[in-house]
Amino acid sequence: MAELLYGRHPVRESLLAGRRAFHRLLLVQGVEEQGIVSEIEDLARRAGVTLQRVPRGELDHLGNHQGLAAEVSPYPYADWRDMLEAAEERDELPLLLLLDLLQDPQNVGTLLRTAEAVGVHGVILQERRQVGITPAVVSSSAGGVEHLLVARVTNLVRTMKALKEAGLWLVGLEDLPEARPYDEVDLDMPLGLVVGSEGRGMRRLVRETCDFLLRLPMRGRINSLNASVAGSIALYAAWRQRLSPA
Repeated sequence: MAELLYGRHPVRESLLAGRRAFHRLLLVQGVEEQGIVSEIEDLARRAGVTLQRVPRGELDHLGNHQGLAAEVSPYPYADWRDMLEAAEERDELPLLLLLDLLQDPQNVGTLLRTAEAVGVHGVILQERRQVGITPAVVSSSAGGVEHLLVARVTNLVRTMKALKEAGLWLVGLEDLPEARPYDEVDLDMPLGLVVGSEGRGMRRLVRETCDFLLRLPMRGRINSLNASVAGSIALYAAWRQRLSPA
């Protein structure tokens, strides 16, 4: 079943990634064909994609479409084992992001954008009760998810146990007394960072399956951070340690 990607960067990144089948490129009548729009048209033309000009009202239901959209095949999910192979091919320690029932497309997209920026080898989502890679998530990630390996699994805890057997350490991000400050922990190892859902955090079994927990120290009046902000900080901490190991 086809879906509509919208926004200039999401469509451009999907064309560059080359992992989806493009059926049509829809361009709003009157949009200036220069800059990134011209680049998108050129990429589409080279890929043999049909260009169709449409009235603005035909795309307005999509939200911030920035004058264009693309009719494409569904997102190509991967297998989590592919992520470990990708790390091995790059001669790097695996770095994975696991999301436990996050529901907000903005949060998920922001985290995936960060994950792509720091070179995460893959992202694992639970299939049920969690947002998948929808066009809204692609838009929130500015198209970054089009370059990522993302797996959907039926049981996150079972997959976590398999990852541990494969040699990964699983680190949960949770503001609990037993959690260790993120900047006092060695993260330069085969790592899976687990981020819990908005408001509730990780489920009990997910938390108990982690090897240890991290927290972000705060000195202000609020006692928590948005899941995407907290997860992004932890991902950057792990990446920086890999660049400059202790």
